[in-house]
Amino acid sequence: MASTIRCDIVSAEQEIFHGEAEMIVVTGELGELGIAPRHAPLITRLKPGKVVVTQPGGEVLDFAISGGILEVQPQVVTILADTAVRAQDIDEASVLAAKAEAERILANRGEAMEIAEAQKQLAEVTAQLQALERLRKNLKH
Repeated sequence: MASTIRCDIVSAEQEIFHGEAEMIVVTGELGELGIAPRHAPLITRLKPGKVVVTQPGGEVLDFAISGGILEVQPQVVTILADTAVRAQDIDEASVLAAKAEAERILANRGEAMEIAEAQKQLAEVTAQLQALERLRKNLKH
């Protein structure tokens, strides 16, 4: 019985991760999904949020994505993300500035298109900030 499954996380710009995993947790449209070896085949959309990969030996890798598609096959889990970033690569200052700008646009009730873009940006930066918080929490343990 396989105790790992291959995981590939790819964004439009580059391959973010390729390796073996004991468990993968993602943020689907209807909530969190946990993918383990021998999971049933599945395709679903992902919303902005986290991807947590538990590697053999217990090491946990944390990513933030802006949305995308999850495909589960018998031997591989593929996450095709619009954008994806490792938690340790997140620039907190720029993320906080983007969050403040999105909140300013929403507070001023700009045009409909501007508000929709601000809501999308706010969801993305919130996912990144949550990934940073999980990384800091894991480093303390």
